[in-house]
Amino acid sequence: MQLSPQYKELLDDALERSGQRSTKQREHVFALLLEKRDHPTADEIFARARQGMPSISLATVYNCLETLTETSLIRQVNFERESTRYCPNLTQHAHFYCRESGEIVDVELSEKLITELMAALPEGFSAQHIDIAYDGSCNDCHE
Repeated sequence: MQLSPQYKELLDDALERSGQRSTKQREHVFALLLEKRDHPTADEIFARARQGMPSISLATVYNCLETLTETSLIRQVNFERESTRYCPNLTQHAHFYCRESGEIVDVELSEKLITELMAALPEGFSAQHIDIAYDGSCNDCHE
């Protein structure tokens, strides 16, 4: 799996800023996350990665995910008692987790709402990121 030139440059720049370099494995894992934005677990990413790169190990996938998270190219999504999932959408957004199907969906948040949420902080506090998670059932499972 190949990264588009735009995302290859984004990856290279982020890794360079953190004193690291791009590798075929990092490119492959990042491309997989960008291709199918379904918030996969490390095991799911490993299974997908092996299809295009049979020699990749689970440890390498975990290392790639850690590096991509540390360089702010992806973020971890955690729901109680569930495996960590990974999200390449770095805009301010929330997540909806369907307890029945296990599906996670991005929920876009307006700039107005983000501003209101930031304004709700106690005086003297500042936040770099807001993490909002809904949990319930999706339309397909609710019926």
